[in-house]
Parts: sequence; structure tokens; C-alpha cells
Amino acid sequence: MLNVVALVGRIVADPELRQTPSDIPVVRFSIAVARSYVRQGEERQTDFFDIVAWRGNAEFVCNHFKKGNLIAVDGTIQTRTYQGNDGIKRKAVEIIASNVHFVESKAASQESLAYASGNDGDFKPNNKNTSEEAGDNNDLPF
Repeated sequence: MLNVVALVGRIVADPELRQTPSDIPVVRFSIAVARSYVRQGEERQTDFFDIVAWRGNAEFVCNHFKKGNLIAVDGTIQTRTYQGNDGIKRKAVEIIASNVHFVESKAASQESLAYASGNDGDFKPNNKNTSEEAGDNNDLPF
């Protein structure tokens, strides 16, 4: 059996690091991913995916990514059920991140932050393919 997911999208809100009761770092965040096709006469559709990152990945995301940043995530799809406050049983579908990666340069990232906050009406997407992976803080590309 195979369960592999690879996504590239923009972070919807600033990620917030949390700790489990046993002090394990975890972050839950969502990314917006534009579909690769557009039906003629329609606008491009966007899908939103819930991501969960644990331990070092969680700390890395919270230290280096903000709302509007482009991020690459690879991992697995996981479903879980839970009971809501209203007593109704619900199902959640999440991507459990195995790895997270930079996809744009720091300058392009700053432009996307300005665009996401509405401060730059002249935003132009950076179409360069500058995928960079960072291990520890000493290897960061900026």
C-alpha cells in the first residue's frame, strides 16, 4: 500500500507552536494550493489542506514561515474521528508532514507577506524555481 502526499502552497495563517502534555512540539496549519487546471471561462480553484507537523518540523515551520509564505510539504494522509462539543461524531482528514521545505527566496517571501497583508498593490509573483531545503539554522539560505 502507498500513502504519499506532496503539496506546494501558501500558508493561510501564522503557525503557532504548541506542546502536547508530554512536551512534544506540534503545529497545525493550513495551506492554500491552487489547482493545476482552469476550466475555460472560470477562475482557478484553490483547495485548502490541514497540515500537522511534529517535533523538529513543527519548530522549523514556526521559526521560519508566516502567513502567505510558499511552503512545500511531503508526508502522508491521515484520517481520524472525534466527537464534537455538540456530541456529533466527526471525521478529520490531515496531512502529517514528514518534511517541510522552502520554495522561494527570502526576498520573494517578503513580497508574498506584503501581498498577503494587503500592503503591496503592485505584487508580482516570483516565477523562479528556487526550491531550497534547509537542515539546521546554519544552512539557511538567508
